[in-house]
Amino acid sequence: MKRKWWHDKVAYQIYPKSFLDSDGDGIGDLRGIISKLDYLKDLGIDIIWLSPIYQSPFVDQGYDISDYYKIAEEFGTMEEFDELLAEAKKREMFILMDLVVNHCSDKHEWFQKALEDPEGEYAQYFHFVQGKDGKEPSNYRSYFGGSAWEKVPGTEKYYLHMFAKEQPDLNWENPKLRDEIYKMMNWWLDKGLAGFRIDAIINIKKDLSFPSFEPDGTDGLASCVKMVEEVQGVGEYFEDMKAHTYGKYDAFTVAEVFNMKQDELPEFIGDNGHFSTIFDFSAHELVQGSHGWYDSRPFVFTDWRDVIFASQKEAQGIGFKANIIENHDEPRGASRFLPEYAQNETGVKMLATTFMFLYGIPFIYQGQEIGMTNCRRSDISQYDDISTKDQYREALQAGCTREKALECCYENSRDNARTPMQWNGGKNAGFTSGTPWLALNSDYRKINVEEQEKRDDSVLSYYRKLIALKKSSEFKEVLTYGRFVPEYEDSDSIFAYHRIREDGGQNILVAANYGKETCEIPLKRELIKVLISNIGEEDVIEREAKKSGKIKLNSCQAVALEIKE
Repeated sequence: MKRKWWHDKVAYQIYPKSFLDSDGDGIGDLRGIISKLDYLKDLGIDIIWLSPIYQSPFVDQGYDISDYYKIAEEFGTMEEFDELLAEAKKREMFILMDLVVNHCSDKHEWFQKALEDPEGEYAQYFHFVQGKDGKEPSNYRSYFGGSAWEKVPGTEKYYLHMFAKEQPDLNWENPKLRDEIYKMMNWWLDKGLAGFRIDAIINIKKDLSFPSFEPDGTDGLASCVKMVEEVQGVGEYFEDMKAHTYGKYDAFTVAEVFNMKQDELPEFIGDNGHFSTIFDFSAHELVQGSHGWYDSRPFVFTDWRDVIFASQKEAQGIGFKANIIENHDEPRGASRFLPEYAQNETGVKMLATTFMFLYGIPFIYQGQEIGMTNCRRSDISQYDDISTKDQYREALQAGCTREKALECCYENSRDNARTPMQWNGGKNAGFTSGTPWLALNSDYRKINVEEQEKRDDSVLSYYRKLIALKKSSEFKEVLTYGRFVPEYEDSDSIFAYHRIREDGGQNILVAANYGKETCEIPLKRELIKVLISNIGEEDVIEREAKKSGKIKLNSCQAVALEIKE
């Protein structure tokens, strides 16, 4: 595997609307991000991914872009973005923009011109398709529910929108459209952008016959995912995009990819892959329901551990995946991936330990480093997210009570991760002097940056230690390129793995006890040193382990050990 400049980096996702508001309008902004660059540098962050900050009507929180060349006025100005780039560069940090090119906003100039002339040039930038028997061209259900087709006013045609009706899909078959996208991407890269996080990119390839499929729900529709899974040739688009844009800049790209076909991983993230990396969603897909949030599968530790191990082994020798606990589309990991008895600072540190040293690039989501949790709401009106409202309706239609439907939202809503960042225990958690665009999580007086800055035993302090260890000169090589080898898989409560240098020079064992009871595990090799533990003093643990030849792990305890290879 060729070595790349991003392999040893730690990334951090900022959801700008909820990060820090500098002007009191209740919406986070670029000036707020600039003011916290030193905080991120102290944490150990190298790469910052910004969720969309382009001009947008915000039907889907900025993932509906109306002008790719403008900054939304809610976030600031292009001059402030240039300042952010410059200040990040001073700190040897890299900025990624969110690239949303499967679709745009219905307010985009292209779509407005297409509506003006449904037979004209700009109609070819989209999928304007003749209806069948006075109905939609096919029976696709959008990701946000309902038909994926919307009538083009004044015609018998429909336009495709795999997401909201305000997000018309772009027609990648059209070379003029592709040229416009590539021109825009290069414009941002020329400004000094380090690369892109690429949104929903697997969806850009369409079967232009738009066949209907067997309905998979009582609404008579079939998920649009079915068409994505069936169509061939999306890789040709990826290679074309890479050749005309980021491939010329040695830029870093992390793609959001679902529905990848079997054995395609080398094509996506190999030495000459389409992208630098792709997110590992295996743990998140594990709990997804067949029909919606209302039939989500319960979290089972051994299943979760095994799917992560399988994903890790799959990537060996091919490339790096981007490892996540949570992001802007997922609930908080502290609430999803920890049993109730572990939903505390000790458990959060344990989860962080098992995550940080996996093979691949760690992506931390804002607030993860202080253990922010899911946010309970008492009524659906308190949610902002379009997907949450759709899933609430789905749950009610499936026969769930209002209480059950709300519980599904508490467990799964995207708004869980979008509540404002909790900087302190004062007014509005220090996020804004105004009224926050989305109500805060009520636990901000207990969980916040300012309080944790004061404690050496806080989650924030522990994240800093984990990142410092990962990037230390002594262990960077093994914790970046070391082979991943699972250990103690016969236990139903232990999450353990080795990172082993290929030259046999070092062996790091990471072990965590997700069970409720204390557990002892035999050390199969001689212990050299305890590098970190979330419970107790490392030297005491080391002394006892060397004496007994075992590591005693209390409930929710995690350690990283250097052992003889």
